[in-house]
Amino acid sequence: MFLHPANPTNPIQLKGAQVAARTLGVRLEPVSVQGPTDFDSIHKTVHGADGLLFLESPFFTTHRARLAQLAAKRRLPAIYGQREYVEAGGLMSYGTDFYDLWRRAGRYVDKILKGAKPADLPVEQPTKFELVINLKTAKALGLTIPQSVLLRADQVID
Repeated sequence: MFLHPANPTNPIQLKGAQVAARTLGVRLEPVSVQGPTDFDSIHKTVHGADGLLFLESPFFTTHRARLAQLAAKRRLPAIYGQREYVEAGGLMSYGTDFYDLWRRAGRYVDKILKGAKPADLPVEQPTKFELVINLKTAKALGLTIPQSVLLRADQVID
C-alpha cells in the first residue's frame, strides 16, 4: 500500500486500511512515497506482493498514468480510489463519484445565493460511490473478472 506522507489525510486512510486488512486477514505493507524519484524504486519494494493499493493523494493522481504503468510492468493488480486511474490504464477503482459531489455542491451554491448562511448548512458525506474496471488491463494481467463483479460495476472500460 502506497502512501504520500505529505498528504495530511493519509494517516487517517492508513488506519482505516489497516483495520480492514486485519478484518480480512490480509497482510498490508505500507510504503511511503516522498516524490516522483521514488517511483523508480517501487519495482524493488513490491517484490513478492500480490497486489497494490494507493491511498488517495493529489500527488498520486498527478502521476496516475506512470503508477498504472508501473503496476502493469510488475504484472500486479492495483486498485485506486478514483476512476481517472482506470482511464489511465489502471485495473480498477472504487471511490467517491465526484460528479455527484459537484452536483450536490451546486445545490449548496444555489441555497447560499438565495440567502442561506453557509454555517447553517449541514456537512454532508459522499453517498454515491462507483466501481470502474478496465478489462483491457485485466486481460494484460491474465485476470478474469467474475461476471458478478462486472455486473456491479458502474463502468467497464474495454
